[in-house]
Amino acid sequence: MSSEVERYDEAIQLQQNGRLEEAVAKLEQLTADYPDYALAHAALSVFYQKLQRNDEAVEHAGKVCELEPEDPFSFVAMSTICQKAGRISEAERALAQAHQAQMASYRQGQNRS
Repeated sequence: MSSEVERYDEAIQLQQNGRLEEAVAKLEQLTADYPDYALAHAALSVFYQKLQRNDEAVEHAGKVCELEPEDPFSFVAMSTICQKAGRISEAERALAQAHQAQMASYRQGQNRS
């Protein structure tokens, strides 16, 4: 069986070849097999958004934030997905969380000095 990274790469290749639905199916299976693989959830959030499947896009963007709460980019991506889905209050909340994560990271760096 292929590793999660190989399977992720295969899905991305499908998407790049214009086979978005197949890429989504491969990523859905990947996240079922590896539910904590944040990169696959991130790709699904973007691909679902492209397919205008907004509820699923937001769900997977939220999963990335859950898996990587210290990463400000996770929340920025969530904010972007929410904006495109017309969920402005959720987008604003995610952006505030991105700021909090960034500040926490900054403070951690200051404490190490």
